[in-house]
Amino acid sequence: MQSVVDFLNGIIWSPALIYLCLGAGLFYSILTRFVQVRMFGEMWRLLFSGNASDKGISSFQALAVSLSGRVGTGNIAGVAAAIGFGGPGAVFWMWVVAFLGAATAYVESTLGQIYKEEHEGQYRGGPAFYFEKAMGQKWFAWVFAIATIMACGFLLPGVQSNSIGNAAEIAFGAGATIETSFGALSFTKILTAVGIILVLGFIIFGGVKRIAQFTQVVVPFMALAYILIACSIIALNIDQLPGVISMILADAFTPMAGFGAAIGWGVKRGVYSNEAGQGTGPHAAAAAEVDHPAQQGLVQAFSVYIDTLFVCSATAFMILITGAYNVHGAGDAFLVQNIAADIAANSPAFTQAAVEQVLPGVGEPFIALALFFFSFTTILAYYYIAETNLAYLKRTINLPGLDFLLKAGLLAATFYGAIKTADLAWGLGDVGVGLMAWLNIVGILIIFFMAKPAVKALKDYEAQRKAGVKDYTFDPQKLGIKNAEFWEKKK
Repeated sequence: MQSVVDFLNGIIWSPALIYLCLGAGLFYSILTRFVQVRMFGEMWRLLFSGNASDKGISSFQALAVSLSGRVGTGNIAGVAAAIGFGGPGAVFWMWVVAFLGAATAYVESTLGQIYKEEHEGQYRGGPAFYFEKAMGQKWFAWVFAIATIMACGFLLPGVQSNSIGNAAEIAFGAGATIETSFGALSFTKILTAVGIILVLGFIIFGGVKRIAQFTQVVVPFMALAYILIACSIIALNIDQLPGVISMILADAFTPMAGFGAAIGWGVKRGVYSNEAGQGTGPHAAAAAEVDHPAQQGLVQAFSVYIDTLFVCSATAFMILITGAYNVHGAGDAFLVQNIAADIAANSPAFTQAAVEQVLPGVGEPFIALALFFFSFTTILAYYYIAETNLAYLKRTINLPGLDFLLKAGLLAATFYGAIKTADLAWGLGDVGVGLMAWLNIVGILIIFFMAKPAVKALKDYEAQRKAGVKDYTFDPQKLGIKNAEFWEKKK
């Protein structure tokens, strides 16, 4: 199984996808005149404006749902893996893909708003919807929807639960070993897996409103607590911070693990973490109740900053300041070995070791708890995304029991991931992320050359903002944007 997954990832995550992610971000940064810098103040203002309705959620709730998907195990275990296999320079490339990816996030999330629909009393939207309406290619929309249901419903949840299981085992011990059909498993992992799916089942059977209500409370709390601990560790070792930043910058261009390793792991884990271009963010963006599509696009662009420039950077600084990392070379060799060789890079172990050095007896359980909240809310976001794409397919094929099968499949995948090896779980997740990124980035580039809807929406919003209007409006027909039925009807 592992060899098949590795073979698929070798094809999907070829250099072509790495440079496509960076190239698309640079392309949209230039076209929007670096909207991620110019409109930073407006992003902050919009974050706390707008209210929920019976059909949609508020901008902040949409941000929380989106962040619950972006801020996950990639921010703890993913950063560790980027450093462990790509060297410290991989962190620089995570920053680059976040900065450029913020423009991509604006574009895809604005498209999600422009082409959203009202379905069974709720707003729905995402790449499948805008591929059908903006590209006019329903087959492409179907391919994306099916790929996303497979990725978010069955491949990606296991990555999140795997990190929770591994962190719990490191923090609290393995306990008794139990022989199962999956092999010998620790009691701690089994108990953790059961606990996850019980709480998860209660929430996902409650619908999107319950997901939004849960994430808007948990996401800010967990991110703030984690950042405070990280900042405390950095402050206690502030004299080492300039050296760490210099090491990151130097290794980005003269990398110890090779330039390809630094940029490859940096971009791969950057995309995995902040999801810019992957096509997940537009689903939550489309559910927001806003006056103009560009507003939620700007809010979603801000979420990329929170994810990578704040949370991922905090993790990287903790690991590098404390020296709690190894850098893998060819085969079993190490280019840098600061800690035990058997500590897996594809796990939260580096981060736990870093915090444990500064806060003995606290670090391991704290990271385990933080990872539970980070990863658990990400699984909730995956369910919402998979459910939205299933709703898209059900417009054409509405077979009874599909929703239940998705929920049952996601719970099974979550349980399976919690008890399996990290390499297999991450490999399956990389397949899902890569497939979605290929389809979404190619699709939004085609849409741009056909109609430029997201760029037109930005210009329209800026014109109204410059005119000082109090109530923003969006008229797609006036802008030459076709098939935006929701906004045509609203006008």
